[in-house]
Amino acid sequence: MEPFPSNDRIPLPRNMIENSMFEEEPDVVDLAKEPCLHPLEPDEVEYEPRSSRLLVRGLGDHEMDEDEEDYESSAKLLGMSFMNRSTGLRGNTVGYRQSSDGSCSAPSVRTTVICAVVLVIAVSVIMAIYLLPKCTFTKEGCHKQNHTMDDIYPLATNGKPFPWANFRLPSAVVPVHYDIVLQPNLTTMKFWGSVQITVKVLQVTWHIILHSSKLNITKVTLSSSGSSQPKQAELREYPLNDQIAIFAPEALLVGQQYNINMEYSSNLSESYSGFYRIAYNNDNRNSTKRWLAATQFEPLSARSAFPCFDEPAFKATFQVSVKRDDQHSALSNMPKKATKSLADGLVQDEFYPSVKMSTYLVAIIVGNLANRTKETNGIQVSVYSVPQKLNHTEYALDTAVELLKFYQKYFNITYPLQKLDLVALPDFEAGAMENWGLITFRETTLLHEDTTSSAMDKKRVTRVIAHELAHQWFGNLVTMEWWNDLWLNEGFATFMENFALKKVFPELYTDYSFPNLQFKTMEKDSMNSSHPISLAVQSSEEIEQMFDAVSYIKGASLLSMLKNYLHSDIFQASIQLYLHDHSYGSTQSDDLWDSMNQVINDTHVDIKKIMKTWTLQKGFPLVTVKREGKLIHLQQEPFVHNVESENQTVSASYLWSIPLSYTTSNDSLPYSSHNYLLQQKSDAVELPGETQWVKFNVDSNGFYIVQYAEKDWTALIDLLKTEPTALSSRDRANLIHNIFNLAGLGRVSLAKAFDLIEYLVKENSTSPIIQALDQMNRIFNLVEKRGMQTLSARILHKMLRLFKDKINQQKWTTDGTLSEQELKSSLLTFACTHNLEDCSTDATKLFNEWKDSNGTKSLPTDVMKIIFTAGAKTESGWNYLLSMYAYLVSEPEKLKILEALASADDVKKLIWLMQTSLEGSIIRSQDLPTVITTASQNLPGHLLAWDFVKENWDQLIRKFHRGSYTMQSIVIATTCQFSTQEHLLEVKTFFESKSEETAQLRFVREAIERIQLNIQWMEKNLETLEKLL
Repeated sequence: MEPFPSNDRIPLPRNMIENSMFEEEPDVVDLAKEPCLHPLEPDEVEYEPRSSRLLVRGLGDHEMDEDEEDYESSAKLLGMSFMNRSTGLRGNTVGYRQSSDGSCSAPSVRTTVICAVVLVIAVSVIMAIYLLPKCTFTKEGCHKQNHTMDDIYPLATNGKPFPWANFRLPSAVVPVHYDIVLQPNLTTMKFWGSVQITVKVLQVTWHIILHSSKLNITKVTLSSSGSSQPKQAELREYPLNDQIAIFAPEALLVGQQYNINMEYSSNLSESYSGFYRIAYNNDNRNSTKRWLAATQFEPLSARSAFPCFDEPAFKATFQVSVKRDDQHSALSNMPKKATKSLADGLVQDEFYPSVKMSTYLVAIIVGNLANRTKETNGIQVSVYSVPQKLNHTEYALDTAVELLKFYQKYFNITYPLQKLDLVALPDFEAGAMENWGLITFRETTLLHEDTTSSAMDKKRVTRVIAHELAHQWFGNLVTMEWWNDLWLNEGFATFMENFALKKVFPELYTDYSFPNLQFKTMEKDSMNSSHPISLAVQSSEEIEQMFDAVSYIKGASLLSMLKNYLHSDIFQASIQLYLHDHSYGSTQSDDLWDSMNQVINDTHVDIKKIMKTWTLQKGFPLVTVKREGKLIHLQQEPFVHNVESENQTVSASYLWSIPLSYTTSNDSLPYSSHNYLLQQKSDAVELPGETQWVKFNVDSNGFYIVQYAEKDWTALIDLLKTEPTALSSRDRANLIHNIFNLAGLGRVSLAKAFDLIEYLVKENSTSPIIQALDQMNRIFNLVEKRGMQTLSARILHKMLRLFKDKINQQKWTTDGTLSEQELKSSLLTFACTHNLEDCSTDATKLFNEWKDSNGTKSLPTDVMKIIFTAGAKTESGWNYLLSMYAYLVSEPEKLKILEALASADDVKKLIWLMQTSLEGSIIRSQDLPTVITTASQNLPGHLLAWDFVKENWDQLIRKFHRGSYTMQSIVIATTCQFSTQEHLLEVKTFFESKSEETAQLRFVREAIERIQLNIQWMEKNLETLEKLL
């Protein structure tokens, strides 16, 4: 999925029975030895306590570990063997032997004495425990408060015990095949469904646990495969974990297959997950409203469309049928097999059975869509949109065909389906979603219009298509076993999107785009609130929060670092082997490292050992470099900020295996590099001879920051001022990023950072200029939002001195390479935002000419947003842009207008925009994050945006989910420029007032930590900044 922009599987829970000391002693039998299971009677209860760990075989369906064996032994010493209330399971009577003729002989004297002693001990222990008030013995000792039965065992909605208390499903029963029938009604906004799930039993059980969310299930039957006599089954629901339990009328036997049949109904969702409704205008020139129904299941929403085993490892095949009105059409993952007429003007589309896949990849769309189609190697590739935007689909279709060819060749695995559909949905929260064979997109990430789409727009469309097509192998064909390893899906897709862009569309590839994303991710990953890319997750919100820059960008960065460390051919062969060996299966991170080790076949190189230091530890290393003669001394430590050190969870003892790269003044070839694997706290590298300078982390290929000794910084700064092209543009950007981040950490002075960027008057490359603008804008924003207008004006003066000549060189035309156009856009955005030079005057003139032509005059696409933003500064200009927004068909042009509208200075207009976006009427709710983020960047809107979030918090989390990437971006965008203790207290107090769970959300902790870092930066550097300027 495109959201924007410990490896160990969590142990499955065990069902257990509470042994109460205060009830009448039950009948007992050792179920660990007794293979036969009996059903629970209606008033009988199986308990799963949180403190007791007396395992019941056959109920938990797992083997005992050593601790559990200890508990079993302890229980037997107390005279309490494992319990079952069925008296039919009693074994032989203790203390008697049965003779061969069937009669019972009297016990021996020795046996009688032993039994008497054991009985006395057992009674004494029981009485002692009983007399200890409010005390429960566990392995940890006596806990003062006993758990009641209600405390330790969840209750279903009908008040009966629910036989499972864990977030993860048990593994006793697994799905094999689903037959799904769905009937959405786009008038009543309800849908009806039925599902038959064929399951296989791996361990004997009496009940089946699976997922269901907000479904009104009206009928449940269960039958063995091949049986024509389904039996009614009892259903219990536990909404807290979105789980249902189906109780079998008889034991479900190992190796057998059974069919679960359910009928249900629900409402089409008003949020962006599950089976949800989408409103759009049939023609932008009138208000005729049409409706679509579409699915978005990742990560946890398939369960809201049909009952299922909604975990990625529970793969199965799916056959989907859709009942619909005859004026609509339906799409699903597989090609359509047949269509038949039903009563009441309905028709039913039946699709071919799918390949084996996870539930979150199932997709269904019902509505009126138009399409273009091409065939490549027997695969039908189609792009769908609403009918009036069909002319904007041609570029996406051509791009998808080329990328499909590239991936099949690179992975050496043929795309396994007969068709590939790409669908532009009018209202869609994510950027795109990789449903197998039916990929869904926002319109802005799929549709391209020649006269209004810029080269940057075309790049975005190409990049997102490349990301989602990569998922057809990484994520769909081979899927992470659990969400803790989401990076195996998203990190790989992000890595491949950049790799494919460079190989297939080099004219759209710029070598600074990914490093810039990497730099922003390092800022996030340096915080205490960050997380390892492989992290145990045990709740829906923890899973949703894994969809962040760490999983996507850091995951991709590690793969890029690894590809540069290994040979490209070895890397490619490794991922081919990984995909081949695990096709249609589920994996953990170790499976990838094992494939690489198998290809390398070198006992001296252990990729698993190297990469676990990167996947199981959060953060990244700071590498200190000191040059002494021919020796380069190296030392590593975690790059961390000293904020609330008592809560610091980044260990100072963290060590990484770092594939270092470096270049020196002695290298004969330009931009050549050397490699060294740093695996210790400190080490040294010996060069062939002394060198004038050394630069580590060549082209930013590694995920680390480098701190140089004082003389080495001086040598690099002198090099930039005298011969900047001795280093690549990516290396120059890397130095700017590193020195400003080290200044924030207090490792170098801000004066030295400012000294380094003095060379920029000679810089002509896009990457270092954009990085310098980012760093200086961050400082400017902190100072401006503090209301320090004089100092902020001095910062602008310094920036203008560095970039004035380049600003004045820019032309208001669409020409040049993509890199040149992006540089022009960045420089003119900076100049017009701050009314520098003649930028605003020129932009306003172009806007008025466009407005006077009633929007028919062609504008240069790469600066179109800048022109619209200048026009939005006036009342008439803002109103005209709003009218054009409602009128236009081109999605790239509408997005530029929306960002311009949200850049206005008028507070009332900003409030109206945010409220209208939340309501989803004129402006779709999918664009609310864009409106809030844009408004919060400007002085008039940054406090307003935060107030809006506070006032509408409950409505926001209903619409977007509390842990979603959308909420992450909204919270960070509206708080990241605060730098005072007052704002820190306000933000803390607000989230604490909502709930403890809200206050502990990772992105909330990140927002608070960012404010603390801003305060710390101002305290450390404000005085110096004032002196420097």
